[in-house]
Amino acid sequence: MSERRTIEEQERVASAELEALARRAGEELEEASAEEIIRWAVDQFGDRLCLASSMQDAVLVHLASRVRPGIDVLFLDTGYHFAETIGTRDAVEAVYDVNLITVRPELTVAEQDERYGPRLYERDPDRCCALRKVAPLNKALEPYDAWLTGLRRAESPTRANTKVVDWDAKRGKVKIAPIARWTDDDVAAYVAEHGVLLNPLLMDGYASIGCAPCTRRVAAGEDPRSGRWAGFAKTECGIHT
Repeated sequence: MSERRTIEEQERVASAELEALARRAGEELEEASAEEIIRWAVDQFGDRLCLASSMQDAVLVHLASRVRPGIDVLFLDTGYHFAETIGTRDAVEAVYDVNLITVRPELTVAEQDERYGPRLYERDPDRCCALRKVAPLNKALEPYDAWLTGLRRAESPTRANTKVVDWDAKRGKVKIAPIARWTDDDVAAYVAEHGVLLNPLLMDGYASIGCAPCTRRVAAGEDPRSGRWAGFAKTECGIHT
């Protein structure tokens, strides 16, 4: 029992130190470039750092692979993706110097249908996202101390306060958003300069790309996130909330 308490205390201390590091870095790196933020993360965490990508574009993958060749890139294969998204994943794996890890839910779509009924996404999208996105990512992140995400403040009001480095209290990880301050124009300029891979759906009216059953095209001037979970008061899958 004494040994267990000692281990638990060590874990609490380590977690508190990571949290303090994240809070401090969030302030110190606010004006740093994306490359500088990624370099800081690589220097701090090494192989305990990964990147999560939805394969909407490969901007962050490109950035990170230049700083840390061979970095682990996690992709959540929900079983409901557009063919174009899977194709983008395959192209990213072929083109960039990364270790692409496809993460899948515990249940296949057929098994989920059997347990919860068909088209759970139509009846309870929060549960569907929890089963097919949140839980698998939580498990996949267990070996890491920190993770990179492509969140940007310009994407939606719910992301307006995204910090470049923050403490992910739910997972006990350092969460790093190197392009948090980038505008849409910044992204477009980077893509054009470096020929970064994009999901073809971005050129077909899809401003924000998720699972096929829950994603629609958006009209010019609409909130890009309005094409996600249309008909529901939902704009986030739960990974970032």
